[in-house]
Amino acid sequence: MSLLQQFTQYYKQELKLSTHQTQLILAVSGGVDSIVLVDLCNQAGFQFVIVHCNFQLRGEESIRDENFVRSLGKKYNKEVLTKRFDTKTFAEENKISIQVAARELRYVWFEEIVSGQWLVVNNNVAPYSQLTTHNSQLATAHHADDNIETLLLNFFRGTGISGLHGILPKQGNIIRPLLFAKREEIVAYAKEQNLSWVEDSSNASDKYSRNFVRHQVVPLMKTIYPQVDDNLLANIERFKEIELIYNASIEQTKTKLIEAKGNERHIPILKLKKQIPLKTIVFEIIKDFGFAATQTEEAIKLLDAANGSFMASASHRLIINRNWLIIAPLQSEESINILIEEGTKKIVFAEGILSFETSTVDNNPPTDASIATLDASEIKYPLLLRPYKQGDYFYPLGMQKKKKLSKFFIDQKLSKTQKERVWVLESDKRIVWVIGYRIDNRFRLKTATGKQLIISKK
Repeated sequence: MSLLQQFTQYYKQELKLSTHQTQLILAVSGGVDSIVLVDLCNQAGFQFVIVHCNFQLRGEESIRDENFVRSLGKKYNKEVLTKRFDTKTFAEENKISIQVAARELRYVWFEEIVSGQWLVVNNNVAPYSQLTTHNSQLATAHHADDNIETLLLNFFRGTGISGLHGILPKQGNIIRPLLFAKREEIVAYAKEQNLSWVEDSSNASDKYSRNFVRHQVVPLMKTIYPQVDDNLLANIERFKEIELIYNASIEQTKTKLIEAKGNERHIPILKLKKQIPLKTIVFEIIKDFGFAATQTEEAIKLLDAANGSFMASASHRLIINRNWLIIAPLQSEESINILIEEGTKKIVFAEGILSFETSTVDNNPPTDASIATLDASEIKYPLLLRPYKQGDYFYPLGMQKKKKLSKFFIDQKLSKTQKERVWVLESDKRIVWVIGYRIDNRFRLKTATGKQLIISKK
């Protein structure tokens, strides 16, 4: 079967494309892979537009590639869109690698084209939609060898099972019509059809991880397993099906464990700890909230930590609240409210650690602001530990009238930053202690007090 016949079979059966109903936007670098993609699409009868990114990383060679791709417009009588990017500056400003920067820049531009946003043609502003249809698909020239390299790179990076399916044939509006073909088949087709292409000199450098895998790892493995290419491609297909079974099982487990409460997720700790395999299930739960695989062990240890203990990702916190593990956005007020049961000895919270001790009354109670000595008989559990909020009031020690905390802070000459870090302890909706500043007069030690509750902040 010729490459064109395989191509036709692949786009019809795997990608479900019709030459009459689909317009393609071909991402063309000028290399042999993308040139063959253009020729096959033309032979198959697709309507298409050619797009080219000039990342301005290789001086005159980048200009050469852009001009070469422009020449394809005349050869195939197709529209060619090119765009130049200041890739180095973008990478520096966003503190990312050149490779990541180039990927982000090109796919943002591709999305603009597919979605019909605006462009400049001959100094006139026009919508991309004049060049594309509502049923446009962006096609890249990724092939089977790229897929093998991606599989190996993902495996070495430790991306988990989701990385083992390699490059997907279709993701949203992006398709890979050459994913069935090996590079040697693509080069053979180009030579048979007398096609011209340009070589990217950076492809010869092993300083890039993909090139190292291509030039060093795969050839070395072939000396041991000559059929390594076919074996890995077959494994990719197996991994795709395994992933479907895996994801279905994980989703079923998540449904049983996770209870949604507003923008928070609540999980019963005892039930979670009984799950097998625990490490995998914990990872699959926390990864959706910005936590890395390397934090899985820490998250498991957290399940046995003191009430109020937590760990954070860039967007969320995992918090131990009695018998529950709570996953909450960092901005959520509810996420940092901590309930304290009677008998608790220690609580960890954002501003430190609270220690609790009940004893008979000492005639010389400590006067340190970081220690609260309270009448234990006035305390009703559970206590609520939370940040100060507008409208809060209490009866400062020695006063019979209530006072808003906002006015109390003015008296204490607290800065805005200091106010934002103030926490309070409540008992039955009454503030017991403005932590680190003053206890409430209603909870002071009295003559008849028999037992005292001493709370220390560290």
